[in-house]
Amino acid sequence: MGKPDFRVQNLHVSVEGKEILKGLNLHIRGGEIHAIMGPNGTGKSTLASSLMGHPHYEVTAGEVVLDGEDVLAMSTDERARALFLAMQYPAEVPGVSNANFIRQALNARRGEGNELPVLQFHRKLQEKMKALNIDPSFAERYLNEGFSGGEKKRNEILQMSMLEPRIAILDEIDSGLDIDALKIVANGVNQLRSENIGFLIITHYQRLLNYIVPDHVHVMMQGRIVRSGDAKLAEELEAKGYDWLKKELGIEDETVEVEA
Repeated sequence: MGKPDFRVQNLHVSVEGKEILKGLNLHIRGGEIHAIMGPNGTGKSTLASSLMGHPHYEVTAGEVVLDGEDVLAMSTDERARALFLAMQYPAEVPGVSNANFIRQALNARRGEGNELPVLQFHRKLQEKMKALNIDPSFAERYLNEGFSGGEKKRNEILQMSMLEPRIAILDEIDSGLDIDALKIVANGVNQLRSENIGFLIITHYQRLLNYIVPDHVHVMMQGRIVRSGDAKLAEELEAKGYDWLKKELGIEDETVEVEA
């Protein structure tokens, strides 16, 4: 299989009749890291939820294509096998251990008849946990139950590392992390960086991009991408904020994000 090719074209998304995304375009190839930044309420998390098929969001126009396949025509579980979403607020699932959850997800992605043998799975899991500085006991703990914010985020990166998706969407993975946890999470992403995976990182702050250097930075306002550039654009936003760009583009303040 060749490098991933992920295209979002003219995407429009509404919630209860209110348009949130207003013609968003994005093209991610394998080996690339794209970062989307923007003020609160511009539709960034809506983009992530819409791509994964959250029922709260209605796609009214546009298309999303991964390797020639129509993502919008996929069921939620099919999308979960095609894309990976590291969530801003990972859910706790009492009664389900991390190891069992990841093993079931991995085997579902590999497909029937191609399941990873148990011993091979556990060796791989332990290797990945060691690389992410995750205590081995976490494997038997219930999914995210009693985890700190940093532990939950590292657990998301562990899942991504084990599942090896073709496109990974990281929705504010840096939210609530101290500097040590941030470095560990960033290191996990950097270890996975290759031509076999493309990344979409959604973040408010440039600090994460000090450790994960993006190939492309996009600024999102009023439900669309209004400016794109390289890593220097993120540094400029950190130094100047967003008001200078709003003024330059003639954009008035408007909140379009609607929480699920």
